[in-house]
This record gives sequence, structure tokens and C-alpha cells, in this order.
Amino acid sequence: MSRNPFDLEDKVAIVTGANTGLGQGMAVALAEAGADLALVGRSRPEETVELVEKAGRKAHVIMADLGSLEPVDTIVGETREALGGLDILVNNAGIIRRNDSIDFTEADWDAVMDVNLKTLFFLSQKAARSMIDTKTRGKIINIASMLSYQGGIRVPSYTASKSGVMGLTRILANEWAGHGINVNAIAPGYFATNNTAALQADETRNREILGRIPAGRWGDPADLGGAVVFLASRASDYVQGITLPVDGGWLAR
Repeated sequence: MSRNPFDLEDKVAIVTGANTGLGQGMAVALAEAGADLALVGRSRPEETVELVEKAGRKAHVIMADLGSLEPVDTIVGETREALGGLDILVNNAGIIRRNDSIDFTEADWDAVMDVNLKTLFFLSQKAARSMIDTKTRGKIINIASMLSYQGGIRVPSYTASKSGVMGLTRILANEWAGHGINVNAIAPGYFATNNTAALQADETRNREILGRIPAGRWGDPADLGGAVVFLASRASDYVQGITLPVDGGWLAR
């Protein structure tokens, strides 16, 4: 057995929203640490599959729309059947809708809450049942946000959902720690992804954001690698219920 506490050799991880951006960056980091990956998304993550396989690990694709609970059972069952188990769940999939709160619609509220919070909870529940049934020392990693700490503007459902992610991370850690399951979260700062394309393109907002980040740059998805491997590995066995900011110093400013 490896003495390296960060080694994920022969572990099996699910990463939702693994097509691009943060999900891809974390999936590749987990593969490079030794894990096989079930990659979940609405479209086939060809580039992520290639990068995982380049790292010498297996990549199993599960096509699923996480806007409903319908695929939850399939995701966990198919992962176990295809890859031989389930050790790690990374709840990365998320969407955002922007509008002034005074004009925000019920449809935009529900769409965001369903993906970012409802499916996250029930997929975590299904994964935890699998881990408990198989007596697996499991790791569940949720993706929160800077807006888990702050209010933001023009994204009311996103702020509510990501505040909820932080709260769920705590309660699930409280309930499942006794079963040998660690539940923690990562709160990425401002990363260059599809979700932030509008902000990057807005010259004024881009300048304001960069002016507050001590690191002086937008995050790159690869910057999440160390955090996700830590929380997925034995190195974090006594870490429970935290939300770890990876933000270039945004919250410290």
C-alpha cells in the first residue's frame, strides 16, 4: 500500500459537469493522482476522456441531464458496474441565470435550484448509500462559490443555491462522518470558464474583478487540482464539513 496520503491509485470517482472548465480540470487531476473516472454530462466529453486516458486511467462516460432526478440511480449504478466501485463523488455540475432580482422569473429560479442544489443532494444521498452498503471510506466533494459567502448581483438563484451547497456540506458531514464518509466543498473564485464568459467580456467588470484578486489573474481550471485531490484522498480523512476557498486571495482582500 502506498505511503503517499494523496495517492488515489485504483479509486473510482464520479465527476459531474466534466465536459469543460472546472469539471475537466478536476477530473484530470484525479486521474493523474490514480483514479478511474465516470464523467457525467449532457454531451460527450471527448477532450476530457482523452486527457484522462492520457494519464493512464479509465474514463467511462455517462450521458445525463441533471436538471431532473431521473438519472441519479443510473449514474451510481452504472459507475459501480463499469468501474468496479465508487469512492469519490465530485458534484461539479451547475448552471447560472442572470437578471435583476426585480425581474427574475420562476423558470430561471427553478432551473438553477434543480441542478445546483436538488440534484446535488439526491446524487450525494445515492452515492452515500452505496458507500455505506459497501463499507467504503468515501469522499463527497461539492462545488460551492464565492457567492456562498457573498451576495453578488443579478444572480439570485445562483447565490441561493451556492449558499445552500455550503449548508448541505455541513449537515451531510455531520450525519455521514460516522459512516466513514467525508463531505467537504471547494469554493472557486473567479475562474476563466464558460459560466464567467460574460464577466470576462465586460471590460468594466473584468477590470473590477482583477483589481480585487491579489493573485492578479483569473483562475485556471488546473488551479483546482490540488484542492480536489486533497479532499478526495486519505490526506483529508479528518477534514469534515469545510468549504475551502480557491480564489487567488479574493476573500482575504
